Amino acid sequence: MGQSAEFGRFLKAMRSRLSPDEAGIPVASTGRRVPGLRREEIALLAGVSTDYYSRLEQGRNIHPSRSVLDAVARALRLDEGERAHMIDLLEHCAKSQRTPIHTESVRAALRQLLEAVGNVPALVLGRRTDVLAGNRLAYLLLADFPALPVEERNLTRWIILDPAARELFTDWHAVAAEAAGALRVDIGRHPSDPQANQLVGDLAVHSEDFRRWWAGHRVITTHAGTLRMRHPVVGDLELAFEDLAPLHDPDQTLRVFTAKPGSPSEDSLALLGSFGAEGPSVREVPREGKRGADRPATRELP
Repeated sequence: MGQSAEFGRFLKAMRSRLSPDEAGIPVASTGRRVPGLRREEIALLAGVSTDYYSRLEQGRNIHPSRSVLDAVARALRLDEGERAHMIDLLEHCAKSQRTPIHTESVRAALRQLLEAVGNVPALVLGRRTDVLAGNRLAYLLLADFPALPVEERNLTRWIILDPAARELFTDWHAVAAEAAGALRVDIGRHPSDPQANQLVGDLAVHSEDFRRWWAGHRVITTHAGTLRMRHPVVGDLELAFEDLAPLHDPDQTLRVFTAKPGSPSEDSLALLGSFGAEGPSVREVPREGKRGADRPATRELP
């Protein structure tokens, strides 16, 4: 295992959120100069020396055992997702910066699956939540990602920076904060990915909310949930989303949105599909900027 400054920053953020009361540590009458627990208090709870724990937070190149990591995770009250992220930061940060970043592509079978579920919105997301492919209804529901510049075809970027997304999601702050937390998981697994680091930098420059969320080191590993939307065409929607991981494409996710059978949202999705079949938004805008023929139900982004 290696070590990284990001790992140390994560430990510090987790320590600062934990109060002495939560950890069962008596608080002296004198004021505390740091939020949360002190380093020596976490070290005591984890059963390691203060010097050793300090070196962990300082990003020293040391090699903690799994038993030590488990003890630190328990002391910091990390949940399963946060613990996995902590391990990712250690295991992947030591990989060479020269590790090649391969261009992702969507297998033909996965594109066929998108076509097969064409009556519900579905996207294929890659690393960093890049939008790799989707069916027509997904683009009508969210955004016409193929028409965007290549660097903007990213779900997290769109959610956080596009005003249309802020208007679409009823609880935009919760949706955007969770997107930032999910992006942090990807960064932990692929710390040498320059495109991921560029994305984080762009989001930090343009979004004060993102800077605050990112500084909190929140980790989100939720792969299902409910989204409430106010769509500009069909009005209010309540949709469940489910993330499915193809076994042959570990860095890709199939995200499917569904409405409860017999609900008004199901009717609204059907209405949106019929509207899109006739409206101009179903037409493709090729990369050279000329408008082409009607796009097929499923498109893989170039």
